[in-house]
Amino acid sequence: MTSPKARPGTGSATAPRPAVGNRSRAALIGDDEAMSEAMSNEVGDTGVDPSGVDPSGVVERIRRSRAGFSPTEAAIAETVLADPQAALMATTGSLAEGAGVSQASVVRFCRALGYTGLPDLRLALAQELSRRDLEHERSGVAHGRIDASDSLADLAAKIAFHEARSIEQTARQLDLDALEETARAIAVPRPVTVFGVGASGLVAADLTQKLQRIGQPCQFHADTHVQLVHAALLDADDVAVGFSFSGRTRDVGDCLRLAREGGALTVAVTGDPRSPTARGAARVLLTAAREDELRAAALASRMAQLAVVDILFARVAQLRFDDLDAALATTRAAVDRLRLRP
Repeated sequence: MTSPKARPGTGSATAPRPAVGNRSRAALIGDDEAMSEAMSNEVGDTGVDPSGVDPSGVVERIRRSRAGFSPTEAAIAETVLADPQAALMATTGSLAEGAGVSQASVVRFCRALGYTGLPDLRLALAQELSRRDLEHERSGVAHGRIDASDSLADLAAKIAFHEARSIEQTARQLDLDALEETARAIAVPRPVTVFGVGASGLVAADLTQKLQRIGQPCQFHADTHVQLVHAALLDADDVAVGFSFSGRTRDVGDCLRLAREGGALTVAVTGDPRSPTARGAARVLLTAAREDELRAAALASRMAQLAVVDILFARVAQLRFDDLDAALATTRAAVDRLRLRP
């Protein structure tokens, strides 16, 4: 490839498992086990490993994935989200009736989320609701909206609680194999090109400046047309990283598609594993937060993305440890000349 690569300094931006009350696992499973087994030959393999269920919880996984659901899946999802406590007590038949779908659709929905059937989903949901109750007792702001009546202390508590929780959930669900592959590809070193707009663009700029400070070739431009130009010129020597919490920012998706067509390793940092951006990338690094309404949690998505940036950067720095000091000394000296002296 003959196109210039960006070099450092270039580019324009530049808890123990809770018990489920007094109900035993057998009581939760009930007659639904027979239904799951009966459906096993009818329902195809979804490709989801049941052992790899999203540790952030049933409700969070449904919320994050529902934009990509089929109408049938969306009907089941809305029924569960509308009353998780009722879903906890539902049978396959009653949940199907409430959502207006077939029992087979309920089983397929559960398997698409990584569960073997409704019994496993209900057990995970019971554990999640128990954790939620504990969190709510620990902090009265766990599910509170931001509104005009909040005191400054309440506002600060809500923001802090949800930002901390989004970082914790992101760390728990992060695909460490995908992150390791990405870090090793960058540390070769291979030139990195970063994409993002709006708040995700600020995160993209943060990754760029961090990598540049350790001598890693990296480029980012806030103008989306320039991002598309960068993407079109990438090849197999490059790594492309796109940030979009929703996974539906067209500019970022288009950039990753162009980069992948050129042979670059493409990485999506997104909150929705079923989004177009995630499906179009070779590797996906998931973030956990909610952006569906004016809650403190809605403001936490940027913090979740920044957590991924920090983890990725720290791993790259580890892998380049031998030449880290020299690069940091050089870039620090360049910046120190601009500092005000006492």
